[in-house]
Amino acid sequence: MKRLAIVYQKFCKVEEVLVSAFVAIITFLVFLSAVARGIRHPLNWAQDVSLLLFAWVVFLGADLALRKADFVRVDMLITHFPHRVQKFLYYFFYIIVIVFLGILIRYGIPLCIDNSKRLFQTLGISYSWATISAPVGSLFLTLTIVLKLVSHWKDTVIVTEGKEAI
Repeated sequence: MKRLAIVYQKFCKVEEVLVSAFVAIITFLVFLSAVARGIRHPLNWAQDVSLLLFAWVVFLGADLALRKADFVRVDMLITHFPHRVQKFLYYFFYIIVIVFLGILIRYGIPLCIDNSKRLFQTLGISYSWATISAPVGSLFLTLTIVLKLVSHWKDTVIVTEGKEAI
């Protein structure tokens, strides 16, 4: 079990590095593309690369954000409920999200397959590389939520990267 926790922590670190790198690359490419367009030498491929990386940043970044914090919720309302109701709502909201993520996985995989023949205009690679981000990211989010629910159920705190994850 300890070995699995170490692997998960390494996965979390890789995910964080990827998201940071992708955001930096997107920022650089958008800036470079704007400058190049301004001097009448557009970089058409920069838009496609940015779109591809952005698709991954959305889902991997959501997983990263969820792992480092909890859902944004209206604590002003929830704190007025008894502890048992608060705990029920905690599980209830996460279960709803897991169902939604399951739907994204269920319909994201066929979407990815359908887009396998569609190509990025300038890159010559399949658009599936962008659309697969939805089911993969949803799977990662589901894993994070399950770990949070198990941890919450046991009233323990999972520590990743020196910060509380629940």
